[in-house]
Amino acid sequence: MQKNPTYTSLVAVGDSFTEGMSDLLPDGSYRGWADLLATRMAARTPGFRYANLAVRGKLIGQIVDEQVATAAAMKADVITLVGGLNDTLRPKCDMGRVKGLLTEAVERLAPACEQLVLMRSPGRQGPVLERFRPRMEELFDCVDELAARHGAVVVDLYGAPALSDPRLWDVDRLHLTPDGHRRVAEAVWQSLGHDPEDTDWHVPPPATLPPGWSARRVADVRFARQHLLPWIARRLSGRSSGDGRAPKRPELLPFEGPAV
Repeated sequence: MQKNPTYTSLVAVGDSFTEGMSDLLPDGSYRGWADLLATRMAARTPGFRYANLAVRGKLIGQIVDEQVATAAAMKADVITLVGGLNDTLRPKCDMGRVKGLLTEAVERLAPACEQLVLMRSPGRQGPVLERFRPRMEELFDCVDELAARHGAVVVDLYGAPALSDPRLWDVDRLHLTPDGHRRVAEAVWQSLGHDPEDTDWHVPPPATLPPGWSARRVADVRFARQHLLPWIARRLSGRSSGDGRAPKRPELLPFEGPAV
């Protein structure tokens, strides 16, 4: 790979992880790793263009149906694709179908850009990860195989100790904190051949005293009430948090950085 390459455009494809939840800005919008990466790339290239087609809650089939053709038509220098993890977290998941759809997405996107970026998504320590780990690792094996076949870059966030640390995950236990998104942006930046700005992005924060029993129980109750129960209700009703929501940045337009 070229060292410190110059890219003129970036398109991000995916779900809530790429949309930027829970990196909340003062105006109520989300920033996230893709915006942070685009900001760095724009600082190197006047006229840099960026689109983010990601929408929270999307399954890999929806990503293929709603985002892939649009992204391919944009002919960006770099396309990032992260999808399929929402599928693995469903009670019923046909991994053969998920891998087939991911393969279709890669086969359509790889020829449409100079560099396709895939990821082994991060996973928070805890019982949820342990329950779904086999599916996730099956998905990541598919990612590795597709990358080798199509010349894509794989960013291994799953293997980064920092990104399994619960302190880098928001109270919903599904999305990274702003520091987590910053680390992901750094990981992608380096994977694209740029000089590091943070060589320790994968290193967990310094050790702190764990919260006491009472604090953990309060956090568990808040998590269940604010996040787990609504998530279950959406699953039972067949709804998604992304229903009716437009992509955060649907057109490939000049970009300097998010308002902060």
